[in-house]
Amino acid sequence: MDGSLVTPHDLIRPWRRATLLASVVAALELVLLLGAGSLLLAKPVAHSLRHHAEAAAVAAPPKKLEKAIHRMNAPAGKARPRSHVKVMVFNGNGRSGAAASEAGTLHGLGYKVAGTANARHQNYATSVVMYKPGYRAEGLRLAHDLGVKVVGPLDGIHVKALQGGELAVIVGA
Repeated sequence: MDGSLVTPHDLIRPWRRATLLASVVAALELVLLLGAGSLLLAKPVAHSLRHHAEAAAVAAPPKKLEKAIHRMNAPAGKARPRSHVKVMVFNGNGRSGAAASEAGTLHGLGYKVAGTANARHQNYATSVVMYKPGYRAEGLRLAHDLGVKVVGPLDGIHVKALQGGELAVIVGA
């Protein structure tokens, strides 16, 4: 018997390799199963999320929003006299003297001019009239006096920027 004997150390080594290989294969199968499971569940979950989002978007608006919309669409009411309304004029078209010229027009119509300044942006395509809360009727009348079609509540202008005025006119191109 000249053949070499297998030592216990040699018997352990193939088992170690086999165990390592089996673990790698099992981990790979687990990753593939998790990926397939997520692909199978992703479509129903996305559909459910879309359905809930659409239902929430179609749901009735909150009462506070409904009241605000009603106030915006309500008739203007009785406006204060022009001499009791202060208007801040902003130049939004970039032409030098546009705000001062509009302020002169307003003064001629009987409005008090709170001041003139440049608007934050100089690319307004059309003139805009904005009003503080409670001055909707005055804003609509001012827009009518100037022939301005865009009228709305203050948006993007802080009340402090009005320098005590109740209305704002942004002179556009």
